[in-house]
Amino acid sequence: MSKVAMFRVRAIAKKEVIEFVRDWRTIMAIIIIPLLMFPLLFILFPVLLESEAAELDALELSIVVQSNELEPSLEEAIVGAGIMFELENLSNLTTLSEPGEDMDRVRNLSVDAVLRIERVNTTWNYAILHLSTSERSNEAWNRLLDALNQWEDEEVERRISNSGLDVNATLDPLRWDGDVGQSDVATSGEQAGMVLSLFIPLVLAIWTYSSALQPSIDMTAGERERGTLEALLCLPCTRLELLLGKWAAVATITGVGVVLQIFGLLFAIGYLASSSLIGLPELSITAILLLITAILLFAVMIVAIELALAMRSHSVKEAGSILAPMLLLIVFPALFTQVINLDGIESVWFAIPVVNILLALRELLMNRIIPGHIVIWAGTSLVYAALAAYYASRQFGREDIVTSLS
Repeated sequence: MSKVAMFRVRAIAKKEVIEFVRDWRTIMAIIIIPLLMFPLLFILFPVLLESEAAELDALELSIVVQSNELEPSLEEAIVGAGIMFELENLSNLTTLSEPGEDMDRVRNLSVDAVLRIERVNTTWNYAILHLSTSERSNEAWNRLLDALNQWEDEEVERRISNSGLDVNATLDPLRWDGDVGQSDVATSGEQAGMVLSLFIPLVLAIWTYSSALQPSIDMTAGERERGTLEALLCLPCTRLELLLGKWAAVATITGVGVVLQIFGLLFAIGYLASSSLIGLPELSITAILLLITAILLFAVMIVAIELALAMRSHSVKEAGSILAPMLLLIVFPALFTQVINLDGIESVWFAIPVVNILLALRELLMNRIIPGHIVIWAGTSLVYAALAAYYASRQFGREDIVTSLS
């Protein structure tokens, strides 16, 4: 491409970027949101979960225990679980799980739960009536189960001891020798890479597609609606230069959003690493460069496809109705690749569009550099990106599509 053509492409790209970022809402979308998304997700969300858990732990729960014979040790276990209870006689029921007359007071939350327990020879049968749509009732259910399990363990130990057996040798005949963690030969960085590989490819793929969506529509169908596309066509530039300029503008906007998102992700990971929740992945320089290459190839293909489909649309509304549902074509493969076992994976998976890049990101985040896989996903991605670019150029070359409807 000549210097003049390059100058035209840069001029078109600069014009498109300037027009797109004039709106403050655009700045929010491409700068603020990517920077805050991961920190809010990884820092604020755990804080909210801890706050919710603390609130549930502080609840004073009240239940009814229905039994004709209640062991004192079980009473202590229930009280120790932070539950106040009222003891009632157990009525004759076909099964303990039958709600009977207690259904209304559980449903209207006059009591948080009802525990029914009876002795049958040397065993105990029990049932817990609760309302699964109530947080208080669910918390009562969980605390009761913990109390019953604790009491059961104590009862088992007592019976074993009364039989003249050693409790530890009987209940724990198979024991791990030493520290379990020491036997794992994977480093903390490799473990962190595996954890991050389960969701980072999904988030990056979705964000790359989403961040390119609005500029692609605005620079194609939006210009057709505003009647400004004809003015661009009057410039001394070819259709290919027009496509490259718009592609460079969308790619720039998308790239800024993805880079800022990665910075937010690294900040969140660094915070989690400092709090010992998750470590930092150990990645070689080669793995990092290949990660960047994979994301760039994916972005090239996505931007070209979105530009082509948006150019085929007659209005912004039509473009949005076509491109927005296509996000599912990213989400479904992304979810699918999260459950694929990378050990011994067939090479053919690295040739499937979208799936190949997502699998590549997973492998590279785990610092697995397999030349055969790299050749396949890089080669097929180049082919798909070239086909997408060719398809986009065909759309920009059609006179009936490029001209405005006005």
